[in-house]
Amino acid sequence: MSELLTISETARRSGVASSALRYYEERGLISAAEREGSGHHRRYPRPVLRRIAFIVFAQKVGLSLDEIAVELAKLPPHGAPKRKDWSRLSATWRGRIDEQIAELERLKEGLTECIGCGCLSLDRCKLANPGDRAAHFGSGPRYWLGDPRPSQPGSVTKG
Repeated sequence: MSELLTISETARRSGVASSALRYYEERGLISAAEREGSGHHRRYPRPVLRRIAFIVFAQKVGLSLDEIAVELAKLPPHGAPKRKDWSRLSATWRGRIDEQIAELERLKEGLTECIGCGCLSLDRCKLANPGDRAAHFGSGPRYWLGDPRPSQPGSVTKG
């Protein structure tokens, strides 16, 4: 088994398009080995697959490519990073994931409360926002963003 993979082999094994691999390389997130032989084609060392998996997962968590570059710079430049390396890098993600889960929960509540009624008119909604009380919080879907709802006489609050 070759220690170097072609770009098409790397794309197939990683599930990432060749164009994305070129872009990651351009951004300095991954690097190809020396381009030698027929046509000077890109050849990637096998450990690049772990770096690509890290990039894909980090993007799903919400890290930007700039943030990913900072994290990858903390890894050894050559060879395959160890489990403890990945564990150290991902340790700070728990809070970020918890925030995303909370945001999704708020969106889920909004689906049944606001979108479910069909009006989508928070400035006129007599149920969730009588008198446009949410306007003082700022623009946008304030209750979905987590601003507290004032208690309303006769309303049922969720506990």
